[in-house]
Amino acid sequence: MKILLATEFILLGLTSQQELQPILFVVFLLIYIITLTGNFGLIALIRFTPRLQTPMYFFLTHLACVDIFYSTNVSPQMLVNFLSEKKTISYTGCLAQCFVFVTLLLTEYYMLGAMAYDRYMAICHPLHYNSRMSRPLCICLVTFPYLWGSMVGTMQVILTSRLSFCGPNIINHFYCADPPLLMLTCSDTYIKQTALFVSAGINLTGSLLIILISYVFIFITIMRIHSSEGQCKAFSTCGSHLTAVTMFYGSLFCMYLRPANEQSVEQGKIVAVVCIFVSPMLNPFIYSLRNKDVKQALRIVFTRKLGTVEKMSILTVSQ
Repeated sequence: MKILLATEFILLGLTSQQELQPILFVVFLLIYIITLTGNFGLIALIRFTPRLQTPMYFFLTHLACVDIFYSTNVSPQMLVNFLSEKKTISYTGCLAQCFVFVTLLLTEYYMLGAMAYDRYMAICHPLHYNSRMSRPLCICLVTFPYLWGSMVGTMQVILTSRLSFCGPNIINHFYCADPPLLMLTCSDTYIKQTALFVSAGINLTGSLLIILISYVFIFITIMRIHSSEGQCKAFSTCGSHLTAVTMFYGSLFCMYLRPANEQSVEQGKIVAVVCIFVSPMLNPFIYSLRNKDVKQALRIVFTRKLGTVEKMSILTVSQ
C-alpha cells in the first residue's frame, strides 16, 4: 500500500473564531508597519549620523536588520491567512520558514551576546576600548552569529525533511514551528526532539552565559565607581540592552524549553507573539528612548527638517 505524503500544511493561526480575523489582521498589520518603520528608521539614523559610528551602534544596526527579517519571515504569510479561507503553506515553504526562523533566532542570541561584550569593554576597559574593539573584531563578532545560525538552521531542517508526514496536515500554530509540526509526523521523532532540545538548551544558555558573565564584571566595575553620577551614567549605557535581553530571553525560555504537546503548543502561541512580533517592534523604541546619543541625533534630524520647512515657507511667501 502506497503512503501519501503531505505536500502542504494548513495553519490554524491564533484563533479559529472568524469574527476576530479582520481585527487581528489590522492589529498585526499595524505591528508589522511599526516594526519596519522603527527598525529601518534606526538603521538610517545610525548610518547617517557621524557620532553614532561606534561599535555599539554597529551591532545595533545588525540587530535591527535581524528583527526586520525575523518579523518578515512570519508576518506576510500570517496576514494573508487572516483574510483567506484556505490557510495553507507548501511543504517547501514550511521548511524554508523553519530554516529562516532558526537561523535568525540564533543570530539574535549571539548578537545580543556581542553587544553585552561591547558594553563590558566600554565600561571595564575604557582606555583600551577603541584599540580592542577594532573594525575587524566587530565584523568577526557580527559574522559568527549569522554563520552559526545558518549551520544550526540547516541541520534542523535536514532532520525535519527526513520525517514523513503521512497523516493529518493541520498545524496548530500561525507559522511552521517545530513543536506542533513534530506532532503530525508518522516517523520516530526521538532524534529530532533530542536535537531540538539540545540545540535550544545549549544556544540559549550559552549566549545567556556570555551576557551574564559580561554583566557580572560590568556591575563589579560600576560598584567601584565612587560618584553616584558616574554610576548612573554607566548604568544608563546598559539599560536599553538589559531591557531587550530580559524581554527576548524570558519569552524564549517559556517557548522552547518544554516538551511538544497540545497544552505547550497553545501556550507557545502567546509566547511566540511576544518573541516574533512584540520584541522586534519595541527594540527600536527601547534603544531610542533610553539612549541619550540616539535621542540627541533624533533632535538634530527633526531640527534640520523643521528648519528646512521654515526656509521653504519663507521663500514661498517672498515669491
